Amino acid sequence: MFNKVPEVTLYFWVIKIMCTTIGETAADYLNDNLGFGLTNTTYVAGALLVALLVAQFRLRKYVPPVYWAVVVVISVFGTLITDNMTDKYNVPLTTSTPIFAVILAVVFAIWWGFERTLSIHSIVTTRREAFYWLAILFTFALGTAAGDLVAEKADLGYGVSIAIFGGVITLVAIAHFGLKLNAVLSFWLAYILTRPLGASIGDFMSQKSSKYGGLGLGTTGTSYIFLGCIIALVGYLSLTKRDQTPPEVVLAEEAKEAVHPHDRHLPHPHVPHPHMPQRGEQRRPLGQEG
Repeated sequence: MFNKVPEVTLYFWVIKIMCTTIGETAADYLNDNLGFGLTNTTYVAGALLVALLVAQFRLRKYVPPVYWAVVVVISVFGTLITDNMTDKYNVPLTTSTPIFAVILAVVFAIWWGFERTLSIHSIVTTRREAFYWLAILFTFALGTAAGDLVAEKADLGYGVSIAIFGGVITLVAIAHFGLKLNAVLSFWLAYILTRPLGASIGDFMSQKSSKYGGLGLGTTGTSYIFLGCIIALVGYLSLTKRDQTPPEVVLAEEAKEAVHPHDRHLPHPHVPHPHMPQRGEQRRPLGQEG
């Protein structure tokens, strides 16, 4: 398969933050405004997520509308996981936040154990894509819990939360570009942190509270504004293909992985196996290699 996820560009981060905002506001919209209730909202979001994941896994390359549709819905479902634990099962945010952090760390550890890479430039097998989406799901659950913990339990308010998470993301960017922090680590740290940032932005725009602040646009208006922006940007990227990973980047990434002792014996999707004949090359008889 070609790389199944987009290249990390400014467009990627803008759309990602808007998706996380929708995850916060859309869950509230279905739950409260439409009266679905928390349980029914979770069922609806879960069923839609399964359907979209089936479509995503059947593709052989990155297709922007399908990929970002999954991100939008998985952000809603990740938010609902935290909301169910908090509202339905009375699990405090001080407990759920470290729980999700540990689960996410375990997902990364197992992913690394099987693949010896967490790079998003080489999501070229079904197993890697499964690890990728599982990690994404728990970044949303963790981000929701952490965002709510900072904004509400710490009584800092939505505006201060935006400044805090935006500032931490800026520090990660400085560490990456200025101090040469590992690119994979930088990406996943930023990805986790954009979830509470987006959630705080969503709450700031939709809510109006004397205690926490907010613009009071409502969950409906906020969801429609960001959904419209996402559709416009995804349409632009579908036409221009500006967020597709260049083939040479994927080849370089897989060539680097192919020399790892863990998987030298495994053929990679795009890197020729050292013992397999190339196109136009005849296999030598046994005993005549070398």
